[in-house]
Amino acid sequence: MNNSYNGHLVIVFALEHYNPLGHIRSLGENGINPIYISVKRKGPVACLSKYISICHHVDTVEEGYRLLISKYGDYDTEHRPYVIFSDDKSIGFFDLHFDAIKDRFIFFHAGKQGRINEFMDKQRILEIAKKHGFKVLDSWVVKLGEIPKGIEYPVITKDISPNSGSWKSDVFICENEEELKKAFANISSPVVQIQKFIDKKNEYAIEGFTINKGSHMLIGSTLTWKYLVKGYYSSYHDVTMMRDLEMRKKLNSLFAEIGFEGIFEVEFLIDQDDTYYFLEVNFRASAWNYSSAVAGMPLAYLWVQSMENGFIAKDAEKEFEDFTDMSEVIDFGKRVEGGMVSLPEWLRDFKEAKGTYYYNKNDMAPFEYLFTHWDEYK
Repeated sequence: MNNSYNGHLVIVFALEHYNPLGHIRSLGENGINPIYISVKRKGPVACLSKYISICHHVDTVEEGYRLLISKYGDYDTEHRPYVIFSDDKSIGFFDLHFDAIKDRFIFFHAGKQGRINEFMDKQRILEIAKKHGFKVLDSWVVKLGEIPKGIEYPVITKDISPNSGSWKSDVFICENEEELKKAFANISSPVVQIQKFIDKKNEYAIEGFTINKGSHMLIGSTLTWKYLVKGYYSSYHDVTMMRDLEMRKKLNSLFAEIGFEGIFEVEFLIDQDDTYYFLEVNFRASAWNYSSAVAGMPLAYLWVQSMENGFIAKDAEKEFEDFTDMSEVIDFGKRVEGGMVSLPEWLRDFKEAKGTYYYNKNDMAPFEYLFTHWDEYK
């Protein structure tokens, strides 16, 4: 198996999930069988892919970091391994160790230790987004339990950083002060962002990558939700090309100021009047990264190729026809078990989806395991 690109090993470092499975398939389908450092999570998913050349199982990000350094950290500068991330915990940890590894690996970074963590702060990224011309919702940052002055209900609570609390478990929609106080009693993050809550028409996600200190950008796919879940995300999407050139220009200038090189996702809310409100940047691939591969743009492979070349090939970004994709187990739970559609209706949608995140006829082991452990992955 070939686990390198132009003499550089390619390593996927991530919490066990179908998110890194997208990376692994994007690389494997293009002739690179990556090394996978699988950090323990619920159960096996990505580690079952046939495209992996070597799989290391570790219990924590810290353990994985030590393994990465000891086994793959001594290559010369001209052959440093590429390291690709797909979760906040891993990218946040490596960003805080940038100085120690910048000469050993080629990885997602923003040129300075701690700079990605700075913009993982939900308030900080809103500030720079507003600077670059994006509309943002009113928001306040408070210590847990504090109620800001001038707050307008309804509001939604969020951890200030994806690594500061319990992620979706700390999300509450509050119609009044009493509900906000009750929410505080169940939030684990010591610092909370409180944001104006709108009755959204939809959500919008952009999947892509940057090189050359953020100055060059490729957009692979954009997604909107086929249905809405209050306080959660949808797992059934319309996938389209990015057609808003002004938004693209603003994004490119934002990434250039941050200096980010890596795969990203940018999230927006769409109001009932079709206003797009900037929410946040994920400085790593999202769970939906494989949608770009389905559209002909395997982000992990193209990022490595572009970093190696020093430029993004003119034909790397492709036009494609709109399609639907689905994260099968979550969508089944929300729509079939939730009573939104019948099983025959869901099976029709599943068969018509051009992209699926577990099922892949050329790499069946992850789906076969999912099928026999369905309830464990909801």
